[in-house]
Amino acid sequence: MLRLDHIAKTYPNTTYPTGTQALAQLTLSVEAGEILAIVGGSGCGKSTLLRLIAGLDRPSAGRVEVDGETITAPHPAVGIVFQEPRLLAWLTVAQNIGFGLAHLPRAERDARVAAALERIGLPGHGKRWPRELSGGQAQRVALARALVTRPRVLLLDEPFSALDAFTRADLQEHLLALWEDTRPTLVLVTHDIDEALTLADRIVVMQPHPGRIAAIVNVALARPRQPGSPDVEALKRQILSVLGPTRRHAALPAAAE
Repeated sequence: MLRLDHIAKTYPNTTYPTGTQALAQLTLSVEAGEILAIVGGSGCGKSTLLRLIAGLDRPSAGRVEVDGETITAPHPAVGIVFQEPRLLAWLTVAQNIGFGLAHLPRAERDARVAAALERIGLPGHGKRWPRELSGGQAQRVALARALVTRPRVLLLDEPFSALDAFTRADLQEHLLALWEDTRPTLVLVTHDIDEALTLADRIVVMQPHPGRIAAIVNVALARPRQPGSPDVEALKRQILSVLGPTRRHAALPAAAE
């Protein structure tokens, strides 16, 4: 479904004539409906990789494909959610969610928006303004806006990292509930190993200089998953062993530091 074929990315650098290599020879396939998490310390190319999949940047070598189509620019099949909600302040909550549905008949657009508001637990908030929402509510709206267009691939760039632990756990549940509706392929970048273990079917562990895949960990556990359970802790130790002592601190959530 989503395929990364020998992806490399080099940025110009006046200090080094050959440039700075952010990613090197990265090949990966992601199945339809799979939730894939990408973890690793700062500087290992996680966000660069997400930008390439989103079509916001182009690889120096290799190609990104969705259902056999090469991605060279932003594509309607690929949605993205950032760390900040990035809601449009001059639109209501309902208008923000329906922003990408202008091509649909009014009745269908309204029905999708109403269903999305219900799914994220904000059924009475459609006429409110973004400034009236809490941080967690705003990020719920951002998730709904991304998924209401029914993308085949949804990219999430640390979407819950700015939130407190309780709100983050709540939004993880909302994300899984929204994903259940249409089962898009999700690719989640996170520094939080516990979050990756809560959500993902597989976890890609990356290492830097240049960014590359060090290991892929299968998470063959039924959801919901209980943090701290023996099975989850065993997988966490496996991931930490791959990251190594110099990278563990950067990949752990603040509460675990």
